[in-house]
Amino acid sequence: MTTLSRAGAAGARLAAEALRSSLARGDLAPGQRLVEGDLAKQYGITRTSVRAALIDLAAEGLVERIPNRGARVRVITVDEAVAITECRMVLEGLCAARAARLATDEQIASLLELADQLRDAVAAGEPLRYSELNRTLHRRVVEIAAQPVADEVLDRLNAQLVRYQFRLSLRPGRPKESLGEHVAIIEAIARRDEAAAEAAARAHLASVIEALKQAGSD
Repeated sequence: MTTLSRAGAAGARLAAEALRSSLARGDLAPGQRLVEGDLAKQYGITRTSVRAALIDLAAEGLVERIPNRGARVRVITVDEAVAITECRMVLEGLCAARAARLATDEQIASLLELADQLRDAVAAGEPLRYSELNRTLHRRVVEIAAQPVADEVLDRLNAQLVRYQFRLSLRPGRPKESLGEHVAIIEAIARRDEAAAEAAARAHLASVIEALKQAGSD
């Protein structure tokens, strides 16, 4: 009985992690139904484990469970996306400041290389590549910051915003506009200027909020 319980918990973790990854990649569309039987077959686990995973993801705001109708990917409104980004602004500002304080020379060199890659993507007119590099930069700054609570919360917040991040990357002129904001964050960290790094991160996300509002009014 105990062994089955552990297996069930392991299956639920497997399903939850797989679904989070699919959401983060944008593979699942807002409102898409999540059928327990199909997911159980896909991941090779029991429907009970899938159900437990969906309950966990619903608690994180990623999935919506509808009585007698199953579960679906939760639809995030523009107002919710703005509210989530306001929370990101505080946490990513904190992480940028910590990154400026804690970054090693090797990590700074990696960030500066990433800045060059971002510039190249904009120059080549490759918004999808730019969007991927954008996510890499935000992820790397958080990793350098080594703040596990902020890391966990940001993972959950960002998973809810994937669809909007993708849409913004395709808006004409948006990658070029945000390039300077990203470079400012990197350069402040490279100078080990904590205050400037935090201000640059906050300014970037304030710009994201304005872009979200514009996208919502289109």
